[in-house]
This record gives sequence, structure tokens and C-alpha cells, in this order.
Amino acid sequence: MSAEGGADRAEKIRRTERAEAAGRAEAVGRAERVDEIDAVDAVDGGDEIEVRDPVSAPDAEGRPRRTTRRFPLFTKDTARPEGGGRAASGDLPAPARQWPVLLVLGLVGVGLLVTALDVFRAGILLIGSALLVGGVLRWLLPSVGMLAVRSRFTDIVTYGVLGLVIVLLALMAQPDPLLKVPFLKDALHFTVDS
Repeated sequence: MSAEGGADRAEKIRRTERAEAAGRAEAVGRAERVDEIDAVDAVDGGDEIEVRDPVSAPDAEGRPRRTTRRFPLFTKDTARPEGGGRAASGDLPAPARQWPVLLVLGLVGVGLLVTALDVFRAGILLIGSALLVGGVLRWLLPSVGMLAVRSRFTDIVTYGVLGLVIVLLALMAQPDPLLKVPFLKDALHFTVDS
């Protein structure tokens, strides 16, 4: 038997032992399974175990690494939020793959520019509308790239509430507010006079 054949056979045996150890540990539970694989890893000295389960996350080089649901002292990586994948095919350049976040940021930038050009109400309305557009995109599209920050529900609520508040404040801005809230003047007098 050649040295190469012996090395291949030894590698196959190590893989089989790792798979058996992982299979036995699966019945015990996810946390114990990770410990069992670590024990097998320590015995045979191998570092390159690829664990592809719900708690695996890629490291900086893109290789899957074991992570646990335990609370580490320092967070080393985080899982991508649902819908955080590319918004367009991988063949396109990076800006085209991230068009939802670029659209929202572009609208906010235009709103800031309009505000800086002394058209306050229109600029602020554009900024609030951009956040509302971000919420609608997060709701409708399955993958929105970097527009996805947390869970879909949290993102939709956050974009929607912030956008709505900014739009309402722009409509109530002085002078000549387009939206008049009757109790707002009384509340202001009550807080200032007290």
C-alpha cells in the first residue's frame, strides 16, 4: 500500500469518526454536539471541520465555523438578517446588487440637498418618504441586501414609524403648517406656563 493511499484511508476514517460522533451527539442536543465534535477534533488534531447546521456562521475568509447559541463574552460574528441576501443576481456589480438601500439613501440625500437649498418642508417630506419607501421595499421584496438590518417585522415597523413621524412633523412645521393639531397649542402653553 502506498503512503498516499494510507493517508487517504486515514482521512476517510477520521471523517467517518467525526460523522459518527456528530450523529451520536445529535440525540443529546445541539450544545453537547458541539462539545463532542470539539472533543473528536482535539483527539485527531484536525482544525478544518465544516459544520453546516443552523448555528454555523462564516468567518472572515468565508469558511463555516462552529458557533453556539451560548452568550459569548465578545461577539465574533452575527447571522445575516432574513432577507439580507442580494437584491439582484450575483453576476451584476455590487451597486446593482444593493439597489434597495441605494434607492433609499439616494432619496434621503436628495431630501437633504433640497433642505439645504432652503426648501425645508419639501426636503423633510422627501426624507420621510424615503424611509417609508424603505419599509415598503422591506415588506414586498424577499431579499433587499443591506436594507435588511434586523428581522423583517422589526425593519418594517422601524422604517414605517420613523418615516411617518418625519412626514407628520414636516406637515406640522411652522410657518403655515399644512397639518394642524388642535391640542398641540394647548399642550405647549401648559408646559411653558407651568
